[in-house]
Amino acid sequence: MICRHPQRYKRLTSRRGPIKALVAVEHSIITAVWHMLHDHVPYHELGGSYFTQRDPERAARRAVSRLNELGYRVTLDPMEAAG
Repeated sequence: MICRHPQRYKRLTSRRGPIKALVAVEHSIITAVWHMLHDHVPYHELGGSYFTQRDPERAARRAVSRLNELGYRVTLDPMEAAG
């Protein structure tokens, strides 16, 4: 089973710091375990691209911000939808 929690930790460390991010990830794990035991359901992995698919504009802003931090000037030109 591949777990997405390392990515969650990485996302949270930039905003909260390492200790608070660790506690937040621990809390999400405990919450997931509680729901699985309470509802008698197996663990369902959402996938590595869950947050990108959920809010693509936020993912784009995060990518642009990261590239700006690395010293690149970025402009986005959306591709036209095929169809």
